[in-house]
Amino acid sequence: MLIGFACVCAQWEYNRIISNADTGFMSSVIVWWGYLASLLVLLAAHAAGIGLVALVLALNLVIVGVMSVFLYKANPRVGHIIQRQVLGLIYIPLSLGLLAVIRNAPDGMVFIYLLLAIIFAGDISAYYVGTYLGRHKLSPSISPGKTFEGALGGLCGNLVAGSIGVAFFMPSIAWGTGILFFIAAGLAGQVGDLFESEMKRSSDIKDSGGLLPGHGGFLDRIDALLFASPVAYLFKVYIF
Repeated sequence: MLIGFACVCAQWEYNRIISNADTGFMSSVIVWWGYLASLLVLLAAHAAGIGLVALVLALNLVIVGVMSVFLYKANPRVGHIIQRQVLGLIYIPLSLGLLAVIRNAPDGMVFIYLLLAIIFAGDISAYYVGTYLGRHKLSPSISPGKTFEGALGGLCGNLVAGSIGVAFFMPSIAWGTGILFFIAAGLAGQVGDLFESEMKRSSDIKDSGGLLPGHGGFLDRIDALLFASPVAYLFKVYIF
């Protein structure tokens, strides 16, 4: 239920960002169907795993394709709307759905806490190191405030949090693959942060929303997690 609530809020913010310059987009039936499809993706992940999720995503494409046939005359931009809706389902509910699949795996709950610790520690470390020691811009065209020093500080935070988590809570994880996971998840999280910043800059929006006062929106809080969760699934299912 918590993931579903966060998913719908983040989906609403995503639609707000990408429709900033597209009049009438938010009122489209395809967008509103997208909210229901997002919840169906999460339910499928929780109930039956990734196989049913793939079926839901495929059926969503069929359904919006049928809708487009009837909506094209009224709105010739319906193809762009479908592209954005499909991207939104992959970007948010699919990534969050992977967390539900991980949760149902052995030691899944502990592994999710480990992932959250890695991502949050990286965010905090990157912020403070970048604020006090940052000199060289990482990607000024996307996010002028981010620096290489902050990115390296974030990776250090990933390594420290991951090492503590493995040492005390998941000693079964080998240190070699564990360190590789910490770095891969941390890098994916930083790319996820930049990806969301890129979308906001394209639409001239500072925060994804105001649902979390002082923190921007839900999407601002989970953008790194959305990119890190597929990496976590890869390691949990196929490597560890």
